[in-house]
Amino acid sequence: GARQQTNLCNESLMLEKLPACGKSFEEMMKKVDSQKWCNLTEFIMYYDNFTQCTEHEANNASCFWPNPLAEGFITGIHKQFFSNCTSEKFHWEDPPDEILITLILIPVMLTCAMITLVVWCSRRSDIL
Repeated sequence: GARQQTNLCNESLMLEKLPACGKSFEEMMKKVDSQKWCNLTEFIMYYDNFTQCTEHEANNASCFWPNPLAEGFITGIHKQFFSNCTSEKFHWEDPPDEILITLILIPVMLTCAMITLVVWCSRRSDIL
């Protein structure tokens, strides 16, 4: 049968090339006001170029993407640029009891009414 040649991931080559992607991203991010680094719409094209670059370099080194080494590199870039970007956490509270009881009782009452109507109609099918 035919032998299939498999290329092994050259991790050292990939780790040698990935910093160029980071440097390019860093240069592009200098064009963005640092106050806007948490607003993805301000730099989405730069970030897309960065991810494409890391994917390209991983593939050139015969490595799949993402892989643990590439993810580690990308995480480092995230820490460098986005460590101050925290998502606002909302504190959810239950509605007042009156509203909660109403929201529970309405579907229960509608369900009971529909069951009653179906049973009543099925017993009176000879008239309908």
